[in-house]
Amino acid sequence: MKFGVKIPPVIPGKIASTLFGPAPVGRDRAIGLSERLAAVSSLQSSLEYLTQRRDIEKGGMNDWEVARQYLAGAGPLTRRLVDGVSGVRTTTALHVARSAVALGMLLPGDSTWRGAGNIFLGTSSALLSPRHHYGGDGSDQVATLVQLATGAARLAPSPAAKDALLWYAALQANMAYAVSGWVKLFGKPWRDASALGGVMRTRTYGHDGMFRWTQEHPKTAKVLTHGVLALECSFPLLYALGGKPTRAMITSAAAFHVANGYFMGLGRFVTAFPAFHPLVAYTSTPRSHPAVAGRDDRAVPAALAALAGGALAAGVTAVRRRLRATEGWHTSRTLTTRHGNRLQYEEYAPGDAGQPVVVLASGLLSTSEHYAWIAERLCYETRYGVIAYARAGYAGSRRGATTAFRLSESVHDLVDLVNGAVAPHRKVILVGHSIGGELARRAARQLGDRLQGIVYLDSSHPGQFADGLGPVEKGLAGNLTAVGRALRLGTGILLTRPTWITELPYAYRKKVFAQYADARMWEAARREWKAVRTDFRSFTGALARIEGVPALVVSAQRTVDRAPEQLLLHRELAQAHVGAHTETVIIEGATHESMLITSRYAHQVTDRIIAFFDDRSPASARVARPVTRKGATR
Repeated sequence: MKFGVKIPPVIPGKIASTLFGPAPVGRDRAIGLSERLAAVSSLQSSLEYLTQRRDIEKGGMNDWEVARQYLAGAGPLTRRLVDGVSGVRTTTALHVARSAVALGMLLPGDSTWRGAGNIFLGTSSALLSPRHHYGGDGSDQVATLVQLATGAARLAPSPAAKDALLWYAALQANMAYAVSGWVKLFGKPWRDASALGGVMRTRTYGHDGMFRWTQEHPKTAKVLTHGVLALECSFPLLYALGGKPTRAMITSAAAFHVANGYFMGLGRFVTAFPAFHPLVAYTSTPRSHPAVAGRDDRAVPAALAALAGGALAAGVTAVRRRLRATEGWHTSRTLTTRHGNRLQYEEYAPGDAGQPVVVLASGLLSTSEHYAWIAERLCYETRYGVIAYARAGYAGSRRGATTAFRLSESVHDLVDLVNGAVAPHRKVILVGHSIGGELARRAARQLGDRLQGIVYLDSSHPGQFADGLGPVEKGLAGNLTAVGRALRLGTGILLTRPTWITELPYAYRKKVFAQYADARMWEAARREWKAVRTDFRSFTGALARIEGVPALVVSAQRTVDRAPEQLLLHRELAQAHVGAHTETVIIEGATHESMLITSRYAHQVTDRIIAFFDDRSPASARVARPVTRKGATR
């Protein structure tokens, strides 16, 4: 006799279909579930702002007199609309109204008035987002998107229009998960599973108990981390698989957001992102299912066509920018160095044969065009020759070296450039900004008597990591890597022109933006930064003495305000020059970048350079004369 209970084969099948199968939900029910979940998020958001009103009052974290600066680049209509709702009383009244409407949205019902309520919540959230610059998060954006889509769907006259709007929101959900997952894959902490513990140990989003758990159970924490990555990266597969993984994936995603809410204090995430899920369930259910009978899926081929068109446009844009970044100006020349690197350089002006040539060395992730204000002033107001060049990997310069990159390679390139581009009988003034200053210092010993002097512009110093300045740039390598990879995937078309580019002379802006949006420059900067960290961390002792070479050390006020130790390091640069005149100055109000790209600061720097070397010249080199290269041709 055999004992036991025989399980009917139909039961495992039902369990499997429950866990792994479509989540059939009709159009109206999907809209109702999504709008209610989004309403809970909006209600929580407004109640939080109402209980923290001191943040929006004068002197608070979101004082509008301070926060309105973030709208400086917006159009006049946008500024007027946001200004109109950003007074303390108006903001408070809007949050009270939002709370009331959100509560109403939680009540039973299916009328078109609910569409108006969704539109109000979505538009008011968008208008208030600049007001709450600090404190807003992705959950507010998700709730806004869901509310605008479901509100418009309720008001849309035809089922086809309703479905198009729901498909739009569902596709946005897929992008939100997939993009987040693939971007995480670019970061080493997510690949080696250290990211979870890293987040849990932070003060803002951390949880002490969860952090200890990740340290005590590293293997389980690794499985959990990689599970989250797999969930996010593969989210769109639920459509490719006919909706079969829908139940499992949206359940897992919802559990992930609940965990975010509990461990990281992101309470709004618990309902905001799951507001997407009913729309995902509706659109991923096979059309043969009775629950979605008559669903209009024309939005899918339209979206795929738009995606293909976007990819084509991104590729064309990347090619155009690469050509603009590498082609140089009409005065550009090339020179091959001992390492096989082909450097692109420009002779702004040849200068008089008896006067020195100024060679401009740029900083990390900076173009030679950053020197535009300084270079043109030197051309117009002195008899000096002026040369600017791009290091290997920047602009049209190419790296031909096959060995591992070290800073000495860039030093040799600078020396070879001077010896190859400047007549042997002429002196040279090296001007280096940031890491360019350190390259100039190291090149000094190889150039010997050819040097008229060195100008350090907010220069790097090999001892800066030892003096505690390293942590400021701790995440720079990862950022350079991530941006470079993203640009190689064609995302440069999504870049907006940074506001700092508008500080440069007009004729240079397109060229600089083309370089900024080119993956080559970011890769070169990553390579250089890796070498800088390795080199600087091995530095011990004092700087090598430089005999008989005058030095002008110029510091940006904001740099030394942020890190007072930097001023001491800059003074050490001057002290390393013995047997010659040295001078240290601070450009009031300037930042590390603005001392070059903002005209008023760049002119002060240029005046200092001219005065420093004119005072030591037997005959003045200063004279007004035309520049060789015409800015109008750029």
